[in-house]
Amino acid sequence: MNLAILLAFILLVAIAGILALAITRIVKKKKGKVILSILFSVIGVLGVLFLTVPFSIHTVDAGEVAVVKHLGQAKKVRTSGTYFDFWLTEKYTVYDAKVQDLEIKSMAYSKDAQTMDIVMTVQYQIDTNKVIQIANQYGDLDVLSNRIESIAIEKTKSVLSGYSAMNIIETRAQISPMVETAIKTAIDDEYCVNITTVVLTNIDFSDAFEKTVEDKMIAEQEKLKAEYEKETAIVNAEKELEVAKLAAEAKLEASKADAEAQVKIAEAEAKAIKLKSIEVARSLGFTIVETTTQVDGVDVVEYNIDFTGKTAEEIKLISEYLKYMEYLSKWDGKLPSVVTDGSASVYIPSTPTP
Repeated sequence: MNLAILLAFILLVAIAGILALAITRIVKKKKGKVILSILFSVIGVLGVLFLTVPFSIHTVDAGEVAVVKHLGQAKKVRTSGTYFDFWLTEKYTVYDAKVQDLEIKSMAYSKDAQTMDIVMTVQYQIDTNKVIQIANQYGDLDVLSNRIESIAIEKTKSVLSGYSAMNIIETRAQISPMVETAIKTAIDDEYCVNITTVVLTNIDFSDAFEKTVEDKMIAEQEKLKAEYEKETAIVNAEKELEVAKLAAEAKLEASKADAEAQVKIAEAEAKAIKLKSIEVARSLGFTIVETTTQVDGVDVVEYNIDFTGKTAEEIKLISEYLKYMEYLSKWDGKLPSVVTDGSASVYIPSTPTP
């Protein structure tokens, strides 16, 4: 249309110039009606050209498509380029063939009747092969866009109403593709467009509900923290119990080992004392009876003193000696520090004094 205006301006300037020149010559030469007739003929031709040529040149830009209507009826389609169609009978309606962004805002309800404000973007592109159908059925793209918006809102509400509010929050990433599928299925070939993308950009619940969700999340986090601390305390207690148990077992084993050692020491001392008593008895003329037995496959010799035929004095003598040997084994070697007149008795303690 800019090119048509430019050409019209050029033709108008040319006509004005020709008229001025013609009138000047007529005035100078004063020739008759013939010259005036020729002049008006030229003016008529130029006028027809002015009314026909500029306004009949049509330009369709890249990314656009035009429907040419002949006397009001859509007949043909023009893609990008420059065309000459008589403007009085051919009218151009241009449509944007690029991808259109349609931002939609609406209110919806969840399955549990929670209100939400939704925002989504629908991108679509007209089917250039059906642009005549668009012209006949919708007229312009605004009407078509309004129809697409209505269907998108209806299908989005339908999808969201099948889920509870908490479920929508938890599965928002999965719900957006479901909304896209529902809209693409609803907007089929009848609408002469191709839906390229549907994105559910925002779902905003009421402040009261969002506060409830926030409180619930905090409570769950506190619960998880308490459970973690409880499990940690149990683990630490079990560790301490295990350490205490191992320490007690170690102490018990040490006590058992010490007791066994004491038993062995006592047995060894008893055996030594018994052997000493046997030797003393033998030196005093007592008969020693030896008895050999097997313990766990090992020969063990037992010695016993035969008191047969011995007097009470002899038996007492060896008995006193054995007591003396026991006192010597427990005496610390220190003499008493008490001095008497010779009539005191001296006792050797049975256990060493510290």
